[in-house]
Amino acid sequence: MRDEEAVRKHLPLNPKVAVILLALAEGSAHGYEIKKRAEEHSDGSVRLDAGSLYRTLGQLMDRGLIEEASERPGPDEDDVRRRYYHLTSLGKNVVQAEVKRLSDMVELARANDLIPSTGG
Repeated sequence: MRDEEAVRKHLPLNPKVAVILLALAEGSAHGYEIKKRAEEHSDGSVRLDAGSLYRTLGQLMDRGLIEEASERPGPDEDDVRRRYYHLTSLGKNVVQAEVKRLSDMVELARANDLIPSTGG
């Protein structure tokens, strides 16, 4: 399967999945850090309880979009119970394609005077 086809089969992303992938675009993180980043990026509109978060992380691993990170923080910053996750190259390509898809929609909305134009 070509890369483009592999990416396209994951689109469009559910908003919860999109903010999780965007949170991991910042770098590897454990579950609670992913939750904090995702809720911050969505201005609180996406709320992730522990069950929903870890279920979604498992699904994203099954889909090959994220994987458990092999590198961990130093012992003074780590808790051995934590699992750290990061984007795979497919996951990065999927989140980039989703951002482009949404950006194109915003530009179309601007062109049709549905939202204000940027700039002066």
